[in-house]
Amino acid sequence: MGLIDITVVIVTFKSEHKIFSCIDSIPNNLKIIIVENSSDKNFKDRVENYRSNVECFVLNNNFGYAYANNFGLSKVKSKFGLVLNPDTRLTKNSIDKFLNTASNYKNFWLVGPDQNFEKSLSNDDIREAKNIKGYAMFFNIEKFNNIFFDENFFLYFEEIDLCRSVLNKNGQILIDKNIVVEHDGGSSVKTDSQHELDKNRNWHWMWSTFYYHRKHKGLLLSLFIILPKFISSLLKFLQYKIFNNKKLKEIYYCRLSGILNSIKGNKSWYRPRLN
Repeated sequence: MGLIDITVVIVTFKSEHKIFSCIDSIPNNLKIIIVENSSDKNFKDRVENYRSNVECFVLNNNFGYAYANNFGLSKVKSKFGLVLNPDTRLTKNSIDKFLNTASNYKNFWLVGPDQNFEKSLSNDDIREAKNIKGYAMFFNIEKFNNIFFDENFFLYFEEIDLCRSVLNKNGQILIDKNIVVEHDGGSSVKTDSQHELDKNRNWHWMWSTFYYHRKHKGLLLSLFIILPKFISSLLKFLQYKIFNNKKLKEIYYCRLSGILNSIKGNKSWYRPRLN
């Protein structure tokens, strides 16, 4: 088979239990760029030796999902880029269907696969959307002029923010319900420290929630939106502190910390302590 004008970009972090299944689902004539966020040089050797069409870049630090995807997308020389999570698998003819949509909608910016959205009033197989989910995003590279994700997001909301930016530029986002990409969801990282992952996710979910709303809606409305979450997190933190539930107390402390750091305008600095 000849080369196809698509490069696949996959950001990994302790994802070795998933990445090979993902690679196996990708046609051999597509270049694959993997960006590893855990500084694991041995991982680079393993994935590059697994398939000749894989190139792996190992970052010195974990800069987050947005930064790593931008790094990978900046290396793309093809017309189209396909961002995948490591816990995804392409299904038969996924690539052909992405290309078919691209040929029929030449001015598109982003295409997403069937994502189980609520049924539209339209019966069209392809419809315009306000956003697509981040586990599989098909990019028309030239439309972005090397400006992709907002790197202030470490985790969460980065794809929603990107889609909003595309719409603000009158760009076209499409969902094609004929394209299916299997996604396990929430299983990209393998670690024995599940509690550390939970703390990390809760911290960044709250930080990113406020940052996203403040970026697009201003300070006052964002404070109004985040207030119920802040009150709920505070009450549950106090509850679990009184009842000496250490794990849940730490979870809600992280939620409070994420909110307060975002309100103060602090960078998204929290990182999990993983082996």
